Amino acid sequence: MEPQVQSGIKTWQWIVTAIIIIVIIIVGFMVFSNKNAESIPNVVDNTVTNTVPVANISRIIMTDQYPGNVVFVSSVQTTSGAWVVIQKDLNGKPGAVIGSSYAAAGTVPVKVTLTEPMIDGSLYYAVLYSGSSSDKTFSQSVNAAITDASGSVVMKPFHATASASLEVKG
Repeated sequence: MEPQVQSGIKTWQWIVTAIIIIVIIIVGFMVFSNKNAESIPNVVDNTVTNTVPVANISRIIMTDQYPGNVVFVSSVQTTSGAWVVIQKDLNGKPGAVIGSSYAAAGTVPVKVTLTEPMIDGSLYYAVLYSGSSSDKTFSQSVNAAITDASGSVVMKPFHATASASLEVKG
């Protein structure tokens, strides 16, 4: 009888290779999914004194807007609902309120109709304020700006620009 010649990879080597590939895929997914969550910026406004800390994640996602009297916010995320308030720029900080709209709890798109049109090239801020839909109207003296876990006011600066996509035309 001839001795049996072993050739190729043994079964245990295939199993170990499969496990290593699965671990690499899981680690890669965890690393890249955390990167996306951290890339959404929040701007700190130290002049706001009336704030409400929120233990949940609150955020605003939007792009620059076409000049006009409507702002389209792609996504507002809150657990208890909030006012999305559009404010003019006042020396690098949110200034006069020119529009507000209530966003229900969850992750929702929001359309804000402004009391005056945005001017091409100007800077504006979308800021989250506390409140409920039963308030019926936003009041800067009653509703407080929402802050994140680090104490930063949840807001998103944006520009009015004629080069903005037609999808955000106001």
